[in-house]
This record gives sequence, structure tokens and C-alpha cells, in this order.
Amino acid sequence: MPKKIIPLTDIKAKSAAAKDAPYKLTDGGGLYLMVGKDASKLWRMDYRFNEKRLTLSFGKYPDVSLAAARAKRAEAKEQIASGIDPSDLRRSERAQASQQKEAAKRDAEGLPVIDSFEAVAWEWFEAKIKPLSESHRSRTTAYLKNDLIPYLGKLPMAEIKAPVLLECLRRIAVRKNNQGKTITETANRVREQMGQLWRFAIATGRAERDIAADLRGALEAHVQKNFSHITDPKLLGQLMRDVDGYGGAPVTVAALRLLPLVFVRPGEFRAARWQDIDLEAKEWRYFSPKTKIDHIVPLSEQVLTQLRALQPLTGMGEYVFGVRSGQRPLSEGTINQALKALGYSSDIIHPHGFRHTAATMLAEMGWDENTIDRQLSHVVQGVKGVYQKAKYIEDRRKMMQAWANYVDQLKRGATIIPLRTA
Repeated sequence: MPKKIIPLTDIKAKSAAAKDAPYKLTDGGGLYLMVGKDASKLWRMDYRFNEKRLTLSFGKYPDVSLAAARAKRAEAKEQIASGIDPSDLRRSERAQASQQKEAAKRDAEGLPVIDSFEAVAWEWFEAKIKPLSESHRSRTTAYLKNDLIPYLGKLPMAEIKAPVLLECLRRIAVRKNNQGKTITETANRVREQMGQLWRFAIATGRAERDIAADLRGALEAHVQKNFSHITDPKLLGQLMRDVDGYGGAPVTVAALRLLPLVFVRPGEFRAARWQDIDLEAKEWRYFSPKTKIDHIVPLSEQVLTQLRALQPLTGMGEYVFGVRSGQRPLSEGTINQALKALGYSSDIIHPHGFRHTAATMLAEMGWDENTIDRQLSHVVQGVKGVYQKAKYIEDRRKMMQAWANYVDQLKRGATIIPLRTA
């Protein structure tokens, strides 16, 4: 059996005397008081990270009390559980503090900060991010204003070190989302964006190397999980009936009816433009920023009916699912909030999950995998992706109409999956 560790007490720590050799008084959880030959008493914590044995220093006793040392131990353990090495974090904080002190000194002396992070970041934003989608612009603006500029803004771009940027990314990584989970995906996405920013700085003579590249693997890897989706035909039918009874804005109702029928990526769906839709040809053609390919969505009769009903509301503007007479696209959270209002939380169905729903049920109906993948606008990998240019467009027209018919049948209460007949 493992040896039982008896926690330290203040009396034991206070009365610990020097011996011929340094020794430890353990408190458990890796924390101990190292008593030196000169009667010095130093808090230490041993831990393992990435299979390495490491040690943290928490200061002298009694300057750092037993309670304070335990609080530091708890904080370090929380960092380790979040995939952060506390020793790395300390080095990052020291480097950032040093650079900020230098920037403050320059400020106090009235010296200009040449090519500061903030100046270069906004220049990069204007050149590279502003032409992209509204959602991309707003996310990047939030990252810059909330997570980066407050810490890096006044630092000269060329002098920022990788540990300082890493500290900003870790602040993002340990935040929690609405489900209480850490947002490592966001932190990794921001690291990729910072790589773009530093390469822009290199190209314009404000930096010599991409420090974001040094941080590959420094953050906990994001494990991609499937978006929540419905595979029960009865539940999908009930959802479509609930949508018909929804009392929200007409544009939102139309979006809820149409997204399950076209099952494109939600961002591409919200950004649909009238100029890309040909009601006569029964097609929606657009360039996918995700896959960098032109995509075709054959439009079923049910989709055409909904679009024609929507035209008087937003047809004078740019966006199909637009607000302010179609001048601005539907916001990212509108569909999520509408589904929640209907009683379908994100653990039941996510807007992106309609792609999984359609793909699963179409496969059960007997539709070919290649046809489904093409309609999902998946990128074909490897040699097959280079030479496989077939769009299966005629099969896709039949499939999209069959899918819309099936969803209609589910809405009317059907439970049997119709197999493909042609």
C-alpha cells in the first residue's frame, strides 16, 4: 500500500530545525517544504507534465504561509489539468512583464513605439481581414480588442517573443464556453491568425520571423467532435412541425425551414446572396470560402416555394436571409436562439448538425456516398481529389428533391425511410 502522507501544520513548519543535510516536509499533492542546512525554508512542488518531472518554487516560509502555498498548489494543478505547464506559464508571464515594463519606460520618456503590435495588427486587418465575411471580421476584431491588444498593443512588433504571445493564447484556452468547456479550438485558431499577422509583418518589414510558428504544439490540441444532430426520423418530423408553428420573424422562420433542406454550412447559408440564386435554373451557385471551390446546390420545389415567398421581404437587398430589408446577413446566433426557443438545445441539434442528419438519412435511403459528399461540398483528399472532377449534378438534383419530399413526409408523420428508386 502507498505510504499515507500526513498534511503539514503551521506548528510543524514553524518548528522545523536545520539538520546536517537538507530535508523535505511533505504536505501531499507534490507540495513540500524544503528545509536547508542553514534553516531556510522554501516551498516546492514536484509535478509531471508531458512525462517530464518538474519542480515549481512558491517562495519562502513564513513569507508564504502554509495556506498560501496550498492555494498556489491548487492553481498549478488546475493549470496542469487544462494542459498548461505552470513553469512555462511563469516564463511567459515574466517575459511579458519585462516587455511591458520596457514599453512603459519608452512611453514615460516620450519615445515613440515604432511599428507597435496594435498599429501593425490594424493595418493587417484592413488589408487581409476586412474583405472577408462579416462574421470573420467580427471574430477577429474581438480577438484583437479583448485578447491581444491589451497585452501586446504597445510592444514593438519586431521585439515580441514567442512566450509572450503564448501567454495571450493560454488566456483564451482556459476560458470556458457556454457548456463549461475550455475553448482550445479558439486558441489554436487565433494562433493560426497570428501566423498570418506575423507573415504580413515580415512582408512589410516590421518583423524578421514568424514567432507563431514556434508555438505549434504548445497548446492543447483541439479534438474535433461531431456537431449534435438528429438521426431519429420522428424527431426530425416533430422539429419541422414545430418550425411551422414558430412565431418568430419571417426571415428566421424561412431560415429554419430551408437549412435542413439544403444542409450547407451555416456560415455559407446565412451569407446566401440573391445574385447567386437562379430560380429558373433551380440552382444556387456560390464560392465556398471553406473549401475554396465553387459549389452548386440544386433547389427542390419546396425550397423554391420558400424562396419565392421570401423574395418580397429581402429581394431588394443583397442577402437572402437578411435583416434591414436584406442589407445585412442574419447573425450567427439567430438560428441557434430560435432552435432553443423551440425547445431544441445545442445538445440536441446544432445548425451545422443538419449536414450530419441529411448525410446519415440519405445514406440509409440508398444514395451513393460520392453523390452525398459532393452535395456536402467535401474536399476529396489525395490523388482522387486531383483527378475526380465529376459533380454528379443530375443525381444530386434527384437526391435533393427526394430529400425535400422525405422531410415533407416526416412532417406529416411518416416513419418509414423510402429507398432510392432511380
